[in-house]
Amino acid sequence: MAHDFISLAIIAVVAFVAPVIAQAIPKKPIPETVLLLAFGAILGPNCMNHIWLTEPITLLSDLGLAFLFLLAGYEINPKMLTGTEGKKGLRTWLVTFAFALALVFLHPNLAIGGIGVVPMAIVLVTTALGTLMPILRERELMNTKVGRAVIAYGTWGEVGPVLAMAVLLSTRTNWQNAAILAAFMILCVVTALVPAMARKNGTRLYKFLEAKANTTSQTSVRGTIMILVALVAFSALFDIDIVLGAFAAGFVLRYITPEGNVSLETKLDAIGFGFLIPLFFIVSGAKIDISAIAADPAMLARFVALLLAVRTVPIIISLSMPKTRTKYTMHERISVALYCTTALPIIVAVTSLCVKNGSIDASSASIMVAAGAVTVFIMPLFAGAVYGVADRHPIDAVREIAHDPHHAGEIVSQHMHEHREHAHTDYRHVYMAKQRPDVVHVVMKEHEEGHAEEHEAKHLEKK
Repeated sequence: MAHDFISLAIIAVVAFVAPVIAQAIPKKPIPETVLLLAFGAILGPNCMNHIWLTEPITLLSDLGLAFLFLLAGYEINPKMLTGTEGKKGLRTWLVTFAFALALVFLHPNLAIGGIGVVPMAIVLVTTALGTLMPILRERELMNTKVGRAVIAYGTWGEVGPVLAMAVLLSTRTNWQNAAILAAFMILCVVTALVPAMARKNGTRLYKFLEAKANTTSQTSVRGTIMILVALVAFSALFDIDIVLGAFAAGFVLRYITPEGNVSLETKLDAIGFGFLIPLFFIVSGAKIDISAIAADPAMLARFVALLLAVRTVPIIISLSMPKTRTKYTMHERISVALYCTTALPIIVAVTSLCVKNGSIDASSASIMVAAGAVTVFIMPLFAGAVYGVADRHPIDAVREIAHDPHHAGEIVSQHMHEHREHAHTDYRHVYMAKQRPDVVHVVMKEHEEGHAEEHEAKHLEKK
């Protein structure tokens, strides 16, 4: 018991200190999540051994994972999945998964630690959408076209691997899997419909729950946690990954409150991001064996390169198709693809399952988890860097310097100034999107047209 509280106290200190350190670093290049993972790896049993992975700590970590996916599922608008971008995201994921299966089947040596064709293909096509959500929020991308594309493609990068795990990595027969998934879907539908109908009809029970939502009873929070734990318990009972139950709970909650509930969202964010979610990342970091990574860094680099190649290329191709080519600039396509290559929770889930059944050793699993942690750091960093470089128009700057080398310093300074103006304008429009979502499309159109006119004016001036 003492070990549990000591570990929890250390985790609480790390969770408090990490955002302070992240904020103190100029330009915030390192996401808070990466610092949580790094502190976990250093303080965990494989290094300093100050955090013990006892059963209570592991249970809290699983609850943190569940909360992460609850909030991720809640953020997703179901209409987005059934719309054009959502369907394109599904098709892209299916093609990517087929490509990954073929690649690993034809080149078995690509399977890290002999993990097997199917598990390796699954981890190569995953997106850590739950991990990305805080990063997208922090960078104010949620209401932008890049953010919407990341959610559309990333959702299937989250749901697809979870379903693939349930169907392809299960030891049950196909009909048993089908029956369990069908029962799970029925449970989700009933869980969503009953409260939604009660709310629509204004029953006495619903009025009571609504009246007590902001009292010491906190009925809305208790109801949400009940739905989450019930679906996660069903998943655990029938040996389905708990991520599926948590994600489904988020969808159910969104169906019950389609227009959102600011009060409930604030409370869930406080519980999740205030305690359980940082704990999950710290514990995930504590499972990383630093010595195994140091012994074979080439394996880590190879896995990150595979993730980058398999996941980014199909998304860039999909966004470059004739119907969407004009909607996204090249640097926006690359940014979306890089964000969607961020992977961690599914890698943790798949490797844990494979270690349990003996198909991969703990050292190889640790390297794969570490590679997932690396993507959480470098992919958002690269995605942000792509924007920064593109906004400075480096090719135009080189051409101008070649034409007038005597004023190179002034030209560079001018392009840096344009970048700052562009960033300021983008944040202004994101703010407008939050305050007036009804006019966001008009505002963004005016913003894009304004930039086009400005670019054309500069072009004519040069002539």
